[in-house]
Amino acid sequence: MRAGLGKAGQKELYSKYFYDDLGSALFDAITLLPEYGLTRAELRLLHQHAGELSERCGNLSTVVELGSGSGEKARLILPHLVKVQPITYCPIDLSTAALSRCQRDLDDVPNLKIVPIEDSYIEGLSAASKMRKPQTTVLALFLGSSIGNFDPPVAEEFLRTVRGILSTGDVFLLATDLVKNVDQMLAAYNDPLGLTAAFNLNLLARINRSLGGNFDLQQFEHEARYNDTEQRIEMHLRSKSDQTVSINRSFTVKLGKRETIWTESSYKFHVAQVRSMSERAGFSCAAQWIDEEWPFGQSLLRVI
Repeated sequence: MRAGLGKAGQKELYSKYFYDDLGSALFDAITLLPEYGLTRAELRLLHQHAGELSERCGNLSTVVELGSGSGEKARLILPHLVKVQPITYCPIDLSTAALSRCQRDLDDVPNLKIVPIEDSYIEGLSAASKMRKPQTTVLALFLGSSIGNFDPPVAEEFLRTVRGILSTGDVFLLATDLVKNVDQMLAAYNDPLGLTAAFNLNLLARINRSLGGNFDLQQFEHEARYNDTEQRIEMHLRSKSDQTVSINRSFTVKLGKRETIWTESSYKFHVAQVRSMSERAGFSCAAQWIDEEWPFGQSLLRVI
C-alpha cells in the first residue's frame, strides 16, 4: 500500500486486495448483474464442455482452482470428473468466507475430497500439486479471466511459473475475456446499481479497517475507462477534492482534486494472442472454446 500510494505520478493499489470477505461477496453480486456478461458466458462454456475434461485429462487425481471464490464454476466440472475416479479438489483463495462456502456447497459431491488452501495463486498451487498421487495428472483451473488483471509481461511470466510447478501432461484451463464493443465492456465495469463502485471503494475501506487509514469514502468516486492501445479496462478511484490521508499515523498521502488511484486493469484478448502467449510459456493449446453471445474464451492448455 505504501509503495503504490507513494508513487510519483499515477498512484495505484493492487487489485488482489479487493478480495476480503466483503469484497468477495460484492464481486459475487456483480457477476449476477445483467451488464456483467463474463460469468454467464463462462458458465455457458462450462455447461457445453465440462464433460470433455475427463477425457482430455488422462489419469486425473487432483483439481486445483486458482481464485476459487465460492466454487460455483467447479460445481459444473467436478461431477463429471468424479465419475471416473476419486478426486482431490483444492480451492485456493484469500477469502476465508469464500473457502468455507466453497467447502459447504461442494460437500455433497461423491468421491470428492476438498482441501481448501488460503493462500496466493502460486503458493497455493505449489502446495496443492504435492497432493497428487504418483503417476497421475493435475488439472489447474484459472477461470473468470483473472489473467486479465496482470500486465502482459507479468501474465506471461505467471504462466511460465505455473508451467514450472506443473508436470508434463498436466492440464491448465485458462479463461480470457475477449475484445468486444467498447460500450459493452464499459457497462460491465460501471453498473447503474453501483455495485462495482462499492467493490472499488471497499479497497479504501479495507485499508481503513486493516491498516488504520482514515480515507473518507465520500470524497472518492468510481471511474471505469477503456484504454484502446493497451486493450484494457482500467478502474480508478477519483478524488473529489484536495485532501491528505493518513494511514496508521505513520504514512500520509496527498491527493489533488480529480487525481486518481488506479486500482485494477482488466486486459481483453484476441484468441490468437492467448494461444501465442501460452505457447511461449511452455504449453500446447489443445482446444479453445468461444462464447459468441458475449465474446469470451476458454483455452485448454497442456504442459509440454
